[in-house]
Amino acid sequence: MNYLFDDREFNEIIMPIMNNTEFLKIDKCRHHGITRLEHSLRVSYFSYKISKKFRLNYKEVAEAGLLHDFFVNEQLTYRQQRLSAFTHPKKCLENACNNFSLSNMQRDIIFSHMFPLIPTRIPRYLESWVVSFVDKFVASYEFLKSYHKQYFFKLEKYTLLLMFVFTKF
Repeated sequence: MNYLFDDREFNEIIMPIMNNTEFLKIDKCRHHGITRLEHSLRVSYFSYKISKKFRLNYKEVAEAGLLHDFFVNEQLTYRQQRLSAFTHPKKCLENACNNFSLSNMQRDIIFSHMFPLIPTRIPRYLESWVVSFVDKFVASYEFLKSYHKQYFFKLEKYTLLLMFVFTKF
């Protein structure tokens, strides 16, 4: 995957993180059928675009969106993988704080990105809600595309049909 998007400002925002050797270790971790780096880049980019459109703090969103899954996992058992959904936000926040200077908003984005799966971690900023929503949307897309190819194309047709119907109203 080309790790840069065709958006100069976005690439400039994320470049300090992308130059960090500790962070780049997530490129070796499988996540939703791709690498954790690929997933994080998608979440970061789409969160950045939405935040920019709605005049939110898109720079902090781009950085925190990239760092939201900043953890390296060794070979985990099936049970450990499932539990990781509940434990990894804290680990990601620790890793991000150890390697980068974060604002309170960025800390909240990373720590609360698994809401509503972790219902006690309610996002405190609108930017946190954006990243959390985009993360769920992107993860669902990646999962369906990677693991359910035979169903993905049917889903894609229905998605296009729904988009067409809603744009006509």
